[in-house]
Amino acid sequence: MKRFFTLEYWKDDDWYVGRLKEVPAVMSQGETLDELRENIVDAYRMIVEAEGQPAHPEAKTIEVGVDV
Repeated sequence: MKRFFTLEYWKDDDWYVGRLKEVPAVMSQGETLDELRENIVDAYRMIVEAEGQPAHPEAKTIEVGVDV
């Protein structure tokens, strides 16, 4: 299955920098727009793979409520 996201990007000096609007934690950069696209896909995959792993060996989870 393929998911599609919105890549928001800008130029910072000679680099293309961007993030996925739907997953703001996924950011990357590249010397070209094509390189940024490749790097953002790699960054997304790394985030998804890390989601299933605890941040610390003794990490626990609880549910919290947030007013929106």
